[in-house]
Amino acid sequence: MSVLVLVLAVSAACCVGFGFVLQQNAAQHAPLGDFLSPRLLLDLMRVPSWLGGIALMVAGMVLGAVALSQGEVSLVEPLLATNLLFALALSRRQTRQPLGRQGWAGLVLLAGGVTAFIVAGRPRGGSAVTDPFRHWLIIGAMTGLALLLTTFAKRSRLSSGPVLLALAAGLLYGVQDALTRVSGQRFSEGGFTALFTAWQPYGVVALGVTGLILVQSAFETAPLRMSLPALTAAQPLAGILCGVGFLGDRLRTDTGALAWEATGLAAIVAGIVLLGLHPCMPAGSGKPERMRDLQAN
Repeated sequence: MSVLVLVLAVSAACCVGFGFVLQQNAAQHAPLGDFLSPRLLLDLMRVPSWLGGIALMVAGMVLGAVALSQGEVSLVEPLLATNLLFALALSRRQTRQPLGRQGWAGLVLLAGGVTAFIVAGRPRGGSAVTDPFRHWLIIGAMTGLALLLTTFAKRSRLSSGPVLLALAAGLLYGVQDALTRVSGQRFSEGGFTALFTAWQPYGVVALGVTGLILVQSAFETAPLRMSLPALTAAQPLAGILCGVGFLGDRLRTDTGALAWEATGLAAIVAGIVLLGLHPCMPAGSGKPERMRDLQAN
């Protein structure tokens, strides 16, 4: 693994993790009437702490984009999933909660899962698939599933709405990461002309704004511990699928390697859930009742 890619990806995860905590602290006070509306972003722009969180997230996205330009999506995505560790660190500083068995177990599972997946899979570059049908099939499946989850979240009368929104946002962010890598490749090959005459950079912006609205709506209606695990788990899975599906990323496929890769991914998801549900994660004022109140209106 390139040390540069490692440093860039972990730095990106740090910025994103800190940014998510600051964003949720502000979004939990936003008007419910802004739910799933671009107005939500306009209202939050008046809150300094939210702007600080967005600045950190943008910095993380830039660092992540550079990491993606230097390494495979299947390598960078698991490293970006460690943003939850940094979110937990900031939350723990705010709440003064001890890490405890749950926190240590989640940390070991997440770190061990990332290590197991990367060591067993040995992600490496290959020839990207040129068939546009494969591209649109995978991207369409991810965005279609995100749309379906958003629809269920809006109609849900349970407390699962924020989780579904976070899952949808994670899928979109995973696709965004894949398109970010394609955009970087086009820029390196043909400069700004090749970049802005392709559809991928515009797709990156559209997915980013849509994902941001979904994330802030999830933060607005429930505590961070309900939404962040789903968001953090869905993004690397979607990104890896895109990387292997049409970007040409290659993983080892012998039986032993596949078993360890599956075990690593399962450990990453388990660690994310344990850390995301840790008591030190901000509970905020967002409650499931906010979602029910919104549906009643």
